[in-house]
Amino acid sequence: MPRSGLNGPIRKYGGIMTSRRLLLAIRFQYFLYFGVLGIYLPYFNLYCYHLGFNGAQIGILSAVRSVVMVIFSLAWGFLADRFQRRWTIYILCSAVSTLIWIFFLFTGDFWPMLMITVAYVAFYAPIISFLEAFTMDQLAYRKEIYGTVRVWGSIGFILVVIGLGRAMDFFPIRLTVVLILVGSLLQAVGALRMPGSTSDRLPFRHPSFGSLLNRRVILFLSSGFLMLVSHGAYYGFFSIHLENLGYSRTFIGLAWAVASLAEILIMVKSELIFKRYALEKVLVFSFAVAALRWILLYFARAPVLILSSQVLHAVTYGTFHIASILCIDRLAPKQAKTIGQAVNNAVQYGLGLMVGFFLNGFLYERIGSAALFLMSAGIAIVGGALFWGGTRLGTGSLGNGDKPVINH
Repeated sequence: MPRSGLNGPIRKYGGIMTSRRLLLAIRFQYFLYFGVLGIYLPYFNLYCYHLGFNGAQIGILSAVRSVVMVIFSLAWGFLADRFQRRWTIYILCSAVSTLIWIFFLFTGDFWPMLMITVAYVAFYAPIISFLEAFTMDQLAYRKEIYGTVRVWGSIGFILVVIGLGRAMDFFPIRLTVVLILVGSLLQAVGALRMPGSTSDRLPFRHPSFGSLLNRRVILFLSSGFLMLVSHGAYYGFFSIHLENLGYSRTFIGLAWAVASLAEILIMVKSELIFKRYALEKVLVFSFAVAALRWILLYFARAPVLILSSQVLHAVTYGTFHIASILCIDRLAPKQAKTIGQAVNNAVQYGLGLMVGFFLNGFLYERIGSAALFLMSAGIAIVGGALFWGGTRLGTGSLGNGDKPVINH
């Protein structure tokens, strides 16, 4: 039995040698990808708010981004598995999306920014799902340690939000556009070090794609969709909510950093969690904690309570995200791993956030940001009940081990 771990050449798998060098390249990509998100998520919508965009326009920008993410992550994922060109497409999309971002430097008007967003996200869309597929390939039969690799994304995120939060009190918020460009450029250059795919060539019209329509997959994706809808208020309006409560950008950065730090701690210990608890239990618990978190944000005005609610990000994002990646990897056939991760990313972070952004953008100026979080709690409860009820009614276990649990 070949030795498996995270150091040195580990094992031969599908013609590719897993090594410290390859895993280092993957960690570096996570670090940069989520480092850029550490600029985008807390501050880009706030930047749009300071440009004079109203709640509906901010919601539309965010939702259109999600729509394009859905369409193009699936399209690129299909092409990657069909032609086994995951590496080539990853390099292409990383480079072109970086070039398109440059155009944000030259406009502050809604319609041009909307068009740039569509073009940018068309190439940005597959990057994270491809990165997850690369990681699953390299970890092979040690996928329960995924969190210890993915944690580098959280480290990148927290370092950026801590450093940038203080800087934003002294520099124009437009600086975020420049910093995102710099981070994206570094990520595109680092992408050249990524490993290739381990899957065999997938014949056209292979039945593996149809097998993703299994009842267990549909249940999982439907529930995950609702979980991300419930996050629409958080990702779209949390920073604006805090600014309207009178908090500084330093505090806003701190709040995002606390969430990311909690996420890091849970990912470091993720191997122990997923060895001890079934994926179904982890997911149901994550839904329950999400409902609690959004209720806390509905009531929270004091900084201690706001920061305490951010600690729950360890579960609402940390354990939920890891469980989702492991679930779809187990449910997807070997030759459709890339499209499997793309579908998961498209339904949750694409469709889910799209609906969440549209809904919250429409309601923000009607009911206020606090009420959005109360609504989010209800959506999380519905998602958790759907998943729990579906598993209790016989859709079956999500499976164990590296092999997929659906027939193909």
